[in-house]
Amino acid sequence: MIVAVIDYGSGNLASAARGLEVAALRAGIAATVIVTDDPGAVARADRVVLPGQGAFADCAHGLAARPGLQAAIFEKIEAGAPYLGICVGMQLMAERGLEHQVTPGFGWIKGDIARLEAPGLRLPHMGWNELRFAVGGHALLDGLCPGDHVYFVHSYALSEGADEDIIATTDYGGAVPAMVVRGNRAGVQFHVEKSQDVGLRILGNFLGWTP
Repeated sequence: MIVAVIDYGSGNLASAARGLEVAALRAGIAATVIVTDDPGAVARADRVVLPGQGAFADCAHGLAARPGLQAAIFEKIEAGAPYLGICVGMQLMAERGLEHQVTPGFGWIKGDIARLEAPGLRLPHMGWNELRFAVGGHALLDGLCPGDHVYFVHSYALSEGADEDIIATTDYGGAVPAMVVRGNRAGVQFHVEKSQDVGLRILGNFLGWTP
């Protein structure tokens, strides 16, 4: 299995790649993890991981600035390869980002990426927070327990998303989408690569996931 971690100038690429390698080892999955901005390498990959940190618009523009890269990702995912977006990589799955300006997203899931409504709480939402989900609700959650903690750093989140796309939430002044899935496209709002054993379990589940 070849896993392509997309390099477009954003995200903890080395940490994400290392997390995937460790998760594969723990799960007994033979995987080669490559960090790449080469559309040809993406075309040859079996799974695609898109990390991201910073502003939605900056990430969207950074990806679009790499010739052929976004088209290669879209073609690969439309052909059925599993996709995992991390933090802004998840946010890009939405219809639009509203951070500083209106920026089109991939349009894979319903909703906008809007500033968190968390009256009385500090932004960014930063640190460990618990996941809320229905046990047995999705293969990406296998081996996890409601209340398991993962690591968040964000001020914007999915707003007006479709309930059927949201498989886990967290609480920060109200329910905040934490994990989304539509077909073979999945995303996590938190930094799965910084979420220790829980994050590694999610990455392992992704590597073994057959949408």
